[in-house]
Amino acid sequence: MKSSGRNHFRIVLTGGPGGGKTTAADLFRREIGEKVVIVPETATMLFVGGFPRLGEWEARAATQRAIFHAQVALEDIQGSHYPNRILLCDRGTIDGAAFWPKEAPKGFFESLATTVDEQLARYDAVIFFESAAVGDIAIEGGNPARTETNEEARQLDMRLREVWSEHPNFHFIPHRGSFFSKLEDGLAQLQRIVDDNGLLQRPS
Repeated sequence: MKSSGRNHFRIVLTGGPGGGKTTAADLFRREIGEKVVIVPETATMLFVGGFPRLGEWEARAATQRAIFHAQVALEDIQGSHYPNRILLCDRGTIDGAAFWPKEAPKGFFESLATTVDEQLARYDAVIFFESAAVGDIAIEGGNPARTETNEEARQLDMRLREVWSEHPNFHFIPHRGSFFSKLEDGLAQLQRIVDDNGLLQRPS
């Protein structure tokens, strides 16, 4: 049992669009097996399922609030259904602050009656995958819900890193010319977190 009171260890994989976090999560789950449970990216689930994606300020703000509440529910459901597992969250509750239409991140957290510290405390570790757009590499493909240009992806990457880097167990995986090398870096960091916390020795 974690000191937070949770019955599982929660790691969030985040970063700008096209960073490789989703691929890394899937590879790690395949490598470790049933000890790892993935919490899928909430925004992708909603948008692919037909959730409206509008440009007006109020619509964008409402969208981020919906994503936040769905993210919380998904994490709580997976944590309850799979006790004593490693939860790999494909993005976390804080990500919406980078997509908030204005007054971010303060306005995002105020609108949800929470704080950045409260949301950071939901996670035991953070691994940040820097967007490939930082190296001016195209990020199209792979995710049907992704609409950002490279410049937008770079801006999101910076905003996300600014907020998430406040976590005491923050790990940064920089962009590399080789996507495979970057994935190896990310997977190695995941393995270190698992080993340092003795997560594979815990009962299922």
